[in-house]
Amino acid sequence: MVGKVLLYVSSVAGSGEIRAHQQRIRMVLESKKINFEEVDIASVDGSKETMRDLAKDPQALPPRIAYEDEKGNKEYVGDFEAFEEAVEDGTLQKFLKVA
Repeated sequence: MVGKVLLYVSSVAGSGEIRAHQQRIRMVLESKKINFEEVDIASVDGSKETMRDLAKDPQALPPRIAYEDEKGNKEYVGDFEAFEEAVEDGTLQKFLKVA
């Protein structure tokens, strides 16, 4: 079994910028056929704390990206800015740890 990309989002994001960033990440992942699981921090108990723990930032806001290996271990990958940088550099697969 192979690991997966976790996309932490919020279905009740008050910021248009956050909603736009979440949509941009979804669009890129889907267009590149990268398998991912969306985790809605507004509806999944404990997921906001998990996201913030992974990011090592008690104030972290979505979207945030993590990688979960086949054993369930999660590793923080980055935020929207890091994602966009990887897209621009052509290193998205490596960035997401799915290369």
